Amino acid sequence: MSQEIKGVMDKNSELRIGVIGCGGRGRLARHAHKPGQGSRLVAGCDIRPEALSEFQEFCGEDTFVCTDYRELLEQPGIDAVFVTTPDYWHEEHALAALDAGKAIYLEKPMTITTAGCDRVLEKARANGLKLFLGHNMRHMSFVQEMKKLIENGAIGEVKAGWCRHFVAYGGDAYFKDWHAERSKATSMLLQKGAHDIDVLHWLCGGYSRRVTALGNLTVYNQIEDRHDPSERGDASWRLENWPPLSQKGMNPVIDVEDLSMMNMELDNGVLCSYQQCHYSPDGWRNYTIIGTEGRVENLGDSPGSCVVQLWNKRCHYKADGDVQYPMEPVTGGHGGADPAIVGEFVRFVREGGSIKTSAIAARNSVAAGCAGAESLRQGGVPVVIPAPSSGLVDYFGQWVES
Repeated sequence: MSQEIKGVMDKNSELRIGVIGCGGRGRLARHAHKPGQGSRLVAGCDIRPEALSEFQEFCGEDTFVCTDYRELLEQPGIDAVFVTTPDYWHEEHALAALDAGKAIYLEKPMTITTAGCDRVLEKARANGLKLFLGHNMRHMSFVQEMKKLIENGAIGEVKAGWCRHFVAYGGDAYFKDWHAERSKATSMLLQKGAHDIDVLHWLCGGYSRRVTALGNLTVYNQIEDRHDPSERGDASWRLENWPPLSQKGMNPVIDVEDLSMMNMELDNGVLCSYQQCHYSPDGWRNYTIIGTEGRVENLGDSPGSCVVQLWNKRCHYKADGDVQYPMEPVTGGHGGADPAIVGEFVRFVREGGSIKTSAIAARNSVAAGCAGAESLRQGGVPVVIPAPSSGLVDYFGQWVES
């Protein structure tokens, strides 16, 4: 790679970081606040005063805060930026940060359109900057265990991948605020499915090239209790919000599907399926990967109450599989994945080296989710996914673990 890469730091210097969107998911960035240990949060931006106050309380009273992201990007001495705003702001904020010469941690999904992803990728490449995507599931222990078993040949050559996603908190987290609107989220196949599509791609070793999907808005459109458009929806998850039709305070606009099913043909010939329901009583993901010599599956997705199981002998019903791999308890958000992925980002910007996440993979998960939404809204017609340019693949591929 002949192109100069900006942002490589002296290993002894401290990485100074700003956070655009420091409330909500922006709290993830706190794992990077390690004064005296190589990285420090020095600036935060949010439109909510309470989020800024909380951020300043955590980082110190002298921490710069603002409500306009452009003011943050104009601050001297900021090396990198977390973009953890709502999805529909990702493209604008990422492009602005790249224009300002910053390395970026960009929360998934990269943007809400395939074209938007390509604009962000092209800007990062043109400016010679590092773009790191927040697909933290690649850092979850059960996903890594499944990846290791597959790569070690435990199930032979992969031929199929399935994911069932039971979203018990869907009515709370996604149908009481902006997530419920197509104009801001595109689809739950994109917003929520981006993680699962990326994991299926990663475990199966390819990217979706053609998809078909079916889905509908089957439950939450029936609820008439809606909050005022001027109010912020209460997206907190409460066990007492049950059954789903008893929910209150839904978003004024609900036009994304709460039930979706998508089939994917990968560019390596593997076939995958993804199923998502936002009103199931239980909340977890189940991946099954099938090869020519066996299959591997996770039961549960929280370390400490999760096991990966391998079937590699012919049998009738065998609930426990042939081999079990219990996942030990870990600390940190999302099963320890949040501190792990932030640590990788900080190391990547400061020192370089390879990373588990992939900007191209993140783009391709968005592309598959967008294509799935297009297919289901046209009655399940097949949609072909455009591939990213070879130049982008080469530029971002230089950092991804082989």
